Amino acid sequence: MFNNTASPFSGIPPVVKNLLIINIICFVGGSLIFSRANDLFGVYYPDSPGFHIWQVITYMFMHGGFTHIFFNMFALFMFGPVLEQVFGSKRFLNFYLITGLGALVLQFAVQALEVYMIVDSFSARAFLSEVDVANRSARIASSLPLESRQTLLSVYTTPMVGASGAIYGLLIAFGYLFPNTPLMLIFLPVPIKAKYFIPVMILIELFLGVSRTGSSVAHFAHIGGALFGFLLIKLWGVKRPNYW
Repeated sequence: MFNNTASPFSGIPPVVKNLLIINIICFVGGSLIFSRANDLFGVYYPDSPGFHIWQVITYMFMHGGFTHIFFNMFALFMFGPVLEQVFGSKRFLNFYLITGLGALVLQFAVQALEVYMIVDSFSARAFLSEVDVANRSARIASSLPLESRQTLLSVYTTPMVGASGAIYGLLIAFGYLFPNTPLMLIFLPVPIKAKYFIPVMILIELFLGVSRTGSSVAHFAHIGGALFGFLLIKLWGVKRPNYW
């Protein structure tokens, strides 16, 4: 007897396959079993009472909703296999994790700058008391303007989750290694070469991050992942494959 039912992960290289599985398991577990998983495994600003060292890794495997994980895993599924083939599995995993950490570097730097501009210090602990990260609340010195208090509340009580930083690292790598590959978009049924599409996405993220449109998306984390991805490619001397 032969089982002709193909696995949905058949043909996917090992690191991409395992990243997909881990992300799906964490999302299902966090959604159905442990409702506060994002509070424990998402990453907080390092000066926040909610910060724990393991979060710098675990945040990459947590997501804020179905749409969030769907688009991240779709991008991993689309761009990851060919990049794993070029890098090799071990280096691809290192690339994915380092770009995820790089996303945090820039995001933390931006948050630290926000805090410094309000209290002239990278720590606002002296202006906060009874910080409750589980309920997204804190007692903040009333001498601060309302907008400043809202900024501190967001920085200290909102965890960042998602693989988006690492995904933007993959996007920049794909755009660099396969610049002339046409990409088809759902909302724009015209093929656009990767060397045009991906830089435009980065510029949009930069604009949204600077303009502070009120979105809860960590735009600077996306930029950080892309930046570290580009730096790694140059540092490792990765060449464009001539078979593509």
